Amino acid sequence: MLDTLDAAAVRRWCASGLAALKRHQGEIDELNVYPVPDGDTGTNLVLTLTSAQQALAMDLDTHADGMSTAHGHALRLMARGALLGARGNSGVILSQILRGLADTLAAVPQVRGRELAAALREATDAAYTAVSRPVEGTLLSVVSAAADAAEQAGSDELRVVARAAANAAAGALARTPEQLPALDRAGVVDAGGQGLCLLLDALVEVVTGENPVRPAPSPPLVRPPVTVARETGSAEYAYEVQFLLDAEPAAVERMRETLLTIGDSLVVVGDQGTWQVHVHVNDVGAAIEAGVVAGRPHQIAVTRFVDHPEPVPSRLPDGRAAVVVAAGAGIAELLAAEGAVVVPGNPSTGELLDAVRATGAARVVVLPNDPDAQAVANQVTEEAHRLGVEVAVVPTRSPVQALAALAVRDPQRRFADDVIAMAEAAGACRYAEVCRAGREALTVAGPCRAGDVLALVEGEVNLIGADLVDTSVALVDRMLGGGGELVTLLVGADAPDGLVEAVRAHLTARWPFVEVQVYPGGQPHHPLLVGVE
Repeated sequence: MLDTLDAAAVRRWCASGLAALKRHQGEIDELNVYPVPDGDTGTNLVLTLTSAQQALAMDLDTHADGMSTAHGHALRLMARGALLGARGNSGVILSQILRGLADTLAAVPQVRGRELAAALREATDAAYTAVSRPVEGTLLSVVSAAADAAEQAGSDELRVVARAAANAAAGALARTPEQLPALDRAGVVDAGGQGLCLLLDALVEVVTGENPVRPAPSPPLVRPPVTVARETGSAEYAYEVQFLLDAEPAAVERMRETLLTIGDSLVVVGDQGTWQVHVHVNDVGAAIEAGVVAGRPHQIAVTRFVDHPEPVPSRLPDGRAAVVVAAGAGIAELLAAEGAVVVPGNPSTGELLDAVRATGAARVVVLPNDPDAQAVANQVTEEAHRLGVEVAVVPTRSPVQALAALAVRDPQRRFADDVIAMAEAAGACRYAEVCRAGREALTVAGPCRAGDVLALVEGEVNLIGADLVDTSVALVDRMLGGGGELVTLLVGADAPDGLVEAVRAHLTARWPFVEVQVYPGGQPHHPLLVGVE
């Protein structure tokens, strides 16, 4: 039984937590597996914590560094490793939880119950801050419940607070289906929350020597949903603009009125002349101009379209580059031909940061082509800023959008204007994918069975069919029904012979004025990716 959390205990917690995640990796992946086999939360958490453990292993002589205690030094190593190895939304949020713990406990002489409670509160705040639009019923709800219970325990005994936090987290996890309808329909709990519960139970085991017994998570229903709620921006507005503003209260009030006329989700908080401004808009320039009129905006960022209109001081040669995340040899060749540095799918923060640094450019555009990769890319913007590199993220969801964005790059434009032009081009490219269902499920287009052909338009199942060619043809017809002059087809690694030829022939006959471009993509899981511009 431990009375305080020392450096050795931190190391044991990391190792024990990683072992627990590895044991349950498949189960956690299953919690968010759609009919398309791409559920990877368990895998992402394992890879994230593996990086944390490696960071600890590289500094075997954990000691106070003058600013941190021995246990604080270990926690900082763990948090830093998790940040650089973070993969996916859950991995990014976990890295911020560990950072909150480390920031609070680094200089505390002894980590007992009340200190742990304070650290969990800071960890919760850091986790919520990492997400632009927090969604309850996720990992966030679980860590928040753990912090609440730890504070309510009101004890200096480490074991009492650790148990209270773990028990509350388990209870919050069980309630996640009540908060997210998608989880309720699936009959599952939140995958990221399940991973955090395992880590908190591992902490209890390290502190008390006892392994908490938890009921196994409920298995998925026969028909889980094809999609889950995602932590995205406003559905109506394309950009989420944030900046700090130095201004007088009267000017801020006038700015508030202006922003309300061009956007929504407006939040303006602050005092003593410095304000944090947040708004969802379609016109980024107008939002920033409103800030300029009011006072001096700085630390400007656009979540989804991260932007820094004011040049960032750089220690690297002035220039621009593009880094793109992509899976598939053919897609990688296409993007590289457009002058982009290509990173294989599902990179960690460190891997993506290394690619940005390797460009040698002072200003870099990152195109993630995936929501999980976007979360990692957003972390890279902060890390790159410390190196004097300006990184902007254009939130592409498909390689066809990345191709559209890269096609409009213009080095003669200001970097901020070029990023906006790329974002607009990507947003104007509707994307779709064709694949086979990996399991029976209830989708927004109706029920599907394992082996059915699914056509997803911008992430949502739009058509369900039995024949790959027929469904693909119906998909392009439906997309072109909304207009379009250019169709891009990326052929997957497992596409059968004749698929693209049949789709191209149909397009030539049915839509003779539409230009068709076909490329070998080599992407897994999806025989066909479609873009319409």
